Amino acid sequence: MSAVDQQVVPRATAKEVVDQAARRRTFAVISHPDAGKSTLTEALALHARVIGQAGAVHGKAGRRGTVSDWMDMEKARGISITSAALQFEYHDAVINLLDTPGHSDFSEDTYRVLTAVDAAVMLIDAAKGLEAQTMKLFAVCRHRGIPVLTVVNKWDRPGKDALELMDEISERTGLTPTPLTWPVGIAGDFRGVLDRADGTYRRFTRTAGGATIAPEETLSAEAAQAREGDAWQQAVEEVELLEASGQDHEQSLFLEGVTTPVLFASAVSNFGVGALLDTLVGKAPAPSGVPTADGDRRELTDPFSAFVFKVQAGMDTAHRDRLAFIRICSGVFERGMVVTHARTGRPFATKYAQHVFGRERESIDVAYPGDVVGLVNAAALGVGDTLYADRPVTFPPLTTFAPEHFAVCRGRDTGKHKQFRKGIEQLDSEGVVQVLRSDRRGDQAPVLAVVGPMQFEVATHRMEHEFGAAVDLDRLPYSIALRTDEASAPVVSTARNAEVLQRTNGEYVAVFGDKWGLRVFKEKHPDLLLESLVAAEL
Repeated sequence: MSAVDQQVVPRATAKEVVDQAARRRTFAVISHPDAGKSTLTEALALHARVIGQAGAVHGKAGRRGTVSDWMDMEKARGISITSAALQFEYHDAVINLLDTPGHSDFSEDTYRVLTAVDAAVMLIDAAKGLEAQTMKLFAVCRHRGIPVLTVVNKWDRPGKDALELMDEISERTGLTPTPLTWPVGIAGDFRGVLDRADGTYRRFTRTAGGATIAPEETLSAEAAQAREGDAWQQAVEEVELLEASGQDHEQSLFLEGVTTPVLFASAVSNFGVGALLDTLVGKAPAPSGVPTADGDRRELTDPFSAFVFKVQAGMDTAHRDRLAFIRICSGVFERGMVVTHARTGRPFATKYAQHVFGRERESIDVAYPGDVVGLVNAAALGVGDTLYADRPVTFPPLTTFAPEHFAVCRGRDTGKHKQFRKGIEQLDSEGVVQVLRSDRRGDQAPVLAVVGPMQFEVATHRMEHEFGAAVDLDRLPYSIALRTDEASAPVVSTARNAEVLQRTNGEYVAVFGDKWGLRVFKEKHPDLLLESLVAAEL
């Protein structure tokens, strides 16, 4: 074995691991589609001086698309489909920002990303308030005990009253909103914010198209009163109401999931974005120990461990590579170290490790708990896999959602069988779709199963443009999927409007057309195995 192939033993001290982990802030932005999440991601990178100019997804001609939305479909539609991992330094902190799909059809991918963060930023449209997908994603955060920081976005446009929004947050989430800043000027007339920490006025100045950082001017309360008059006075009176109702920030209650700090912003104008970064650094939790599958806990200072929360191919079209995103849980990662793949027990070499910023990549030599690292050409790794060094560990498996839409997939050109098979296997391993097979249909006509129908569009687009194998989909009349077993499969197959399929791992899946037919079948055959596939409700 060559020196390159031998395991590199990290020599970092426990203190160094703890100190480095304390610098990390790993979080995701969750929102309903079109609340401005991708624009906020870009604005955060701009404020950290990672990029020189920002441009909204729906920007005018000549403005660049957001760095995190690299897929062609994302650029065309102005939505986030994939989840991007952006890392940058801000002051003395290291920010790991995981950008997630906002569309409900991709909630499974978002759920996986939320397993890898320590906090979440809940982005709310000032005019629309808390929307359906925001509430679903908030439910995931609550289920996982993830502290939530709220940003009311688009305050530069007409919207709801600020106090009305606070009531809505309280009533619908059960969290007590504790605003850190309060807007001066009604929605649509965003002049700046009152900083509740010191009572000063942070006045914003617009820049051309919001492409650069908006200058801020800090004024005393007296100067603010003289400059803004009634608008300042209204803000002061509303803040007094917040104080009277006990809506003041208390760090322990935030970390316990009782309260949510609130900031007001306009991501497209870069108003209030700097305050969000400062709040994340000052108040969001740093990485800590992670529960293991056996109920134990992997502490920060334990030997290296990590889990795969996302697999993505096609990010580098020139090389057709496959990237596995890992969240480091403990110890120190050093590029070139040989770790153990817990599922197979086999060694795994980490020669090609990178930080990812949209489509741009940079090799990384060392990483610490909280960091997200992309391992290139990691064909052996799947979503939910654990990697470790020295002392064995396995982290809990990630949720697989019950699909609700099904379609038979057939290649248009039978001469491209190899490309077809490679593409289907890749999409299955990434979790873009669930691939189900049956003896009735054969390998040439697998059934694709998805949570939302837009996943079908992504799959067909990628099959044609990434793998050179255009496909046709024939929808199937099923809407319910349940786990079954080999013994039950023959009987289930006889049910009206039902079928039994198999996953790649051999697991049997029973699909039914509707809940009424399923209910009748279960009444006739109460002893057969028919279990829910959903491990966590959204």
